[in-house]
Amino acid sequence: MEEIADLKTKNISICTEPIWKLNIDQYHAMIAAGILDEDAQLELLEGLLVFKMPKNPPHRLSTGLLQDAILAILPTNYHLNLQEPITLQDSEPEPDLAIVRGQRLNYRDRHPQAQDLEIVIEVSDATLERDRTLKKRIYAEAGISVYWILNLRDRQLEVYTQPRIEESEYTQFQIFTETESVTLTIQDLDLGSLWVKDLL
Repeated sequence: MEEIADLKTKNISICTEPIWKLNIDQYHAMIAAGILDEDAQLELLEGLLVFKMPKNPPHRLSTGLLQDAILAILPTNYHLNLQEPITLQDSEPEPDLAIVRGQRLNYRDRHPQAQDLEIVIEVSDATLERDRTLKKRIYAEAGISVYWILNLRDRQLEVYTQPRIEESEYTQFQIFTETESVTLTIQDLDLGSLWVKDLL
């Protein structure tokens, strides 16, 4: 297991022209009015509509393997969302998986928010840079305590913890290789170990 104290991020330049930023209410209104299809391959990130990358077979496989592994050990007072929206201050990303507190029926009228989330997980190949920079910044700023990236390119699991909200950064970062296991922990309770090789 390799520990890295500081992961340097890259600035992402979007464009030099004026652009219109949306807030969460405007985004929801566009969906409600049918301007944006709920099935559109878009997500709101820092007020901007960003295309989601198509899923290839390795991505689909690892997402399913993660889902199966987590559901096998998840307590009944939590549930697992698969590629569903979470509502943050100026973003509504749709992470590949999210462990959410409570039952699904608790969220009949709203999406989960940062305080409802235990772990957010992205499965990354083509989106690796976005997940390591833009998505990581968004999740840290929201105060989401644990963020995993299952990195299909390098065949490893990246675990980010201890968000520093004012700096939009996680202060702890660990890499688990495919020969190692990671312990799934919720509220200081160790639920079980997941072997990285079994998720790839």
